[in-house]
Amino acid sequence: MLQKIIGLKTNEKHLDMMALILRLVVASLMLTHGFPKLSKLLAGGEIHFANPLGLGPVVSLYLVVFAEFFCSVAIALGVGTRLATLPLMFTMSVAAFITHASDPIGRKELALLYLIIYVTLFILGSRKFSIDYWLLKKKQAI
Repeated sequence: MLQKIIGLKTNEKHLDMMALILRLVVASLMLTHGFPKLSKLLAGGEIHFANPLGLGPVVSLYLVVFAEFFCSVAIALGVGTRLATLPLMFTMSVAAFITHASDPIGRKELALLYLIIYVTLFILGSRKFSIDYWLLKKKQAI
């Protein structure tokens, strides 16, 4: 028992389950940021939003909504997980290193934590409990 706890071997089933848990948790948490922004976008009217890259507040909001809402849904489902992490990694990098560049670490740590999770998911992929896996398995059967 102790060997399993401190051992260096990785169980593939555990990796599959951890990837699922990580995807669902990070997507759910990010949706709490993305959904209000999507609602703001759909409400219409004048848009006031940060413009850290100089693209304009409207374009910035569209890009952030795409990343935080739509890419989070894709990650939760395991659809194009690695591809979906790219806009989120970019968004979190902008938040941490541009928007909050001069802020203390406490203001940028959430963006940095999300960034590390998205990098991990990019490396790990969606694994077995995902639509990606199901589609790839079906495609290989044809």
